[in-house]
Amino acid sequence: MAKAKNLGESTKADVRLPMIGVFATNDPRIDKKFWTRGKNIVKMAAEVIAKGVKLPGGAAPQVVYTPTLVMGERSADIAARQLKEAGADILVCVPDAWCFPQPTLLSFLAHFPKETPLNITCGNSATLPGVVFAQAAAGALAQSGRMAHLNVGSWPDDGDDPTMSKQTAVDLVDWCQAALAHAGLKGRRVVVFGHDSMGMETALAHVIPTRRAFGLEITRLDMKLAADLLAKKAYKASELKTLRGWLEKHVGKRLIIKTKAQLESFEQGLALYLVLRDLMADINAVGGGFMNQLEWSSDARGIPLPVVDVMESLFNSSFDHNGPKAPLPYATEADIQALLTQLYFTWLSGGNPPLFMDFRKVWEPWEVRPIADKLGVPYSESDIWATKGFVDGDNSGSAALDWAARPGAKVEKIMANIAMPLADPYYFAGGGNSVTFVSPGGIEGIAGRLAYSAVADQFTMIWDEATTTEMPEKLSEAIRKTSNHDWPHTWIVPKYASMFEYKHYAPANHLHMTWGLRPARLQYWMDLANVMSCTPWAARPAFIEGVDRPLPITHLLNGGEVTAKRLLNS
Repeated sequence: MAKAKNLGESTKADVRLPMIGVFATNDPRIDKKFWTRGKNIVKMAAEVIAKGVKLPGGAAPQVVYTPTLVMGERSADIAARQLKEAGADILVCVPDAWCFPQPTLLSFLAHFPKETPLNITCGNSATLPGVVFAQAAAGALAQSGRMAHLNVGSWPDDGDDPTMSKQTAVDLVDWCQAALAHAGLKGRRVVVFGHDSMGMETALAHVIPTRRAFGLEITRLDMKLAADLLAKKAYKASELKTLRGWLEKHVGKRLIIKTKAQLESFEQGLALYLVLRDLMADINAVGGGFMNQLEWSSDARGIPLPVVDVMESLFNSSFDHNGPKAPLPYATEADIQALLTQLYFTWLSGGNPPLFMDFRKVWEPWEVRPIADKLGVPYSESDIWATKGFVDGDNSGSAALDWAARPGAKVEKIMANIAMPLADPYYFAGGGNSVTFVSPGGIEGIAGRLAYSAVADQFTMIWDEATTTEMPEKLSEAIRKTSNHDWPHTWIVPKYASMFEYKHYAPANHLHMTWGLRPARLQYWMDLANVMSCTPWAARPAFIEGVDRPLPITHLLNGGEVTAKRLLNS
């Protein structure tokens, strides 16, 4: 008699990371020596993925592969069962020979949900044309509305143990990183303290659309809980002492504390970092947001509490007093669209720290050159700040400390560029300390922001490649003083957008950037998440070979990317 199985009670809440499963189709009619070659290609692809993909915090990616070649319905069932039982929720097929799609790949995919990310990577051989199979299979999937990304790459036409080209590997890893970000954040949650973000409609917690589009949960907690935990001293006094000592050691005289009351305010901000860090860890949160203004620190109708700039910067950074850590994307003013942007940028880049900024002022050449001339600061056509202009990206809140130096800098070098002045009492009646630095030039990545439309019930990413620039210190200081001198400043230059376009097409007053993020990765993720891509820059071509990902055939068959994503969203 059949019985139900009791799984027992468990206290473990470990989060399962997504798993990539690699397999191959093949032709049962060809010489068996080519089956051996096909199995070796599967292993080769799996090892390329395992070595190339990175998760935030350095966790090793889970990659499995099956040597069972899918050559018909029976082997399709066997290989699918192997990968399903292993827990694969991302699929990579690496065909090396022609075979028939229906009894092989399509039968295999019947075992997996339609939304399972699928990549087909092949060589470009005419001998046993796996590329012909890849094109036939991608077309068959596209006509049924199934998303698949095709990567027609290159590896040697002969030999038992070929190696894929460097570019093929780069393209495959880019897709896998996007698939990990998409699948890895499904079922996860972010924690946001406070109500609607300063009344900014562009920052609202669109709970149901976010859940539907990304599979991500938004846990909303009241500010009273944060205040209560702080009042209860729900942290270790010894660790607070360690954190304060670590900051005092690295920041030194640039940490401004003049009175006992100011010291108490500073320590309250540090204590809140410890309290909320533990709270978010307890509920397995992957990111957070905090309503600094107006609820916490600046509403004079209540009792304003100390500004939490240091806390937010520590969350976003790749280190703290305990050493290296994964950046935990954190949005100031509980800006949810900022948080989502930072979260996915961080995962897509393999864990690089996010930059949160106000889209403060677009400086065009005709505005900045007169200031330089007045100060006697020379410039030439090679100075991009003088020829194209730049955005003053600055905000009181959560810029990662890492952005005070170039990528890869040691903690000592980063912290040597950090100052922590007293917070501006005009904005922050509760006191405390701000964080300030000026980012160096030459940091490359992608700057952008997610936005939501109720009309389309869909998210859109407005983005451009970008780099940071730097100016002579005299000019930099003058520019800082035109806004808020004691906040972090990063001078951002978009690659394709003109400054006129940039200031008119910003979807909100906040902007976000992550270094080491390439367009193809972002585009792959937008396809998988069905997010609209918006690059309304006249100077940017619709497609840049070697930079952009190839459009999925699904999009081409359904009227192009925009139309297809609208249809897929309906």
